[in-house]
Amino acid sequence: MIKLIITDLDGSFLNNQGDYDRQLFAQVYELMLKQGVHFAACTGKQCDRVEELFGQYSEKIWIVGDSATTIKFNGEFIYRSFINNALGQRIIKTLEHASSDHVIIACTANGAIIKSNLPDRLKAKVRGSYANIIEVNDLHTITDDFIKITVYDETGQCPQTRTHLNDYEKEVYIVVSEATWIDITDFDVHKGNTINKLQQLLGVTYHETMAFGDGLNDVELLEQAQYSFAMRNAFEETKAVANFITGYNDDNAVMTTIEQMLALQAK
Repeated sequence: MIKLIITDLDGSFLNNQGDYDRQLFAQVYELMLKQGVHFAACTGKQCDRVEELFGQYSEKIWIVGDSATTIKFNGEFIYRSFINNALGQRIIKTLEHASSDHVIIACTANGAIIKSNLPDRLKAKVRGSYANIIEVNDLHTITDDFIKITVYDETGQCPQTRTHLNDYEKEVYIVVSEATWIDITDFDVHKGNTINKLQQLLGVTYHETMAFGDGLNDVELLEQAQYSFAMRNAFEETKAVANFITGYNDDNAVMTTIEQMLALQAK
């Protein structure tokens, strides 16, 4: 019996415009509620941004946000992990030396911090994932610990940038989710391990979990669920670990699959 449904957002639950069919979700949510199924959004997006997206449902769903460094429910943080400031500053310095073309997003408990001299188009891109943004002249003035450090490179050079981070592999978790994004979190903190914490919290097993994903950072997520679905638009590596393949994110495939599975479960 399915008791927990987890979905990645970008490329999975959300369409290519970064939105979703709210009327359909209202129907799906009622189905989940009726069967006592928990719903979690598992994403690199800031929790505040997820709350914006889900509106009236934001306090009714589990949010595994900020690249799985955070679990939030009903407006309260249940779990958070941090990279200590000194280590984070070393990583930022390495990233600055690696390239001057990418965007470094340094996330702390206060918000997502970016440099104030970014072009407007790049600030707009950051706002797609972060609701609470702080602009500074110098990232090295940050004194708080980091929830995560993210790189956005519109030229798609993140796989190359990743090679500059090899020396940090025993100190932090690093994933190139796609050619334009790198996420850096505390050591061994990724979607799989954080979802395992959520499963323990809810008393839900692997056999009672359904998950959806498309990116390379969703591999560990899908490994936590017996009912693991890769999107048709997913990376081949992600499809390889999934037990099932569903439709495209642009066709509401996550929600229609949930409807179909819960209809079967209700019989």
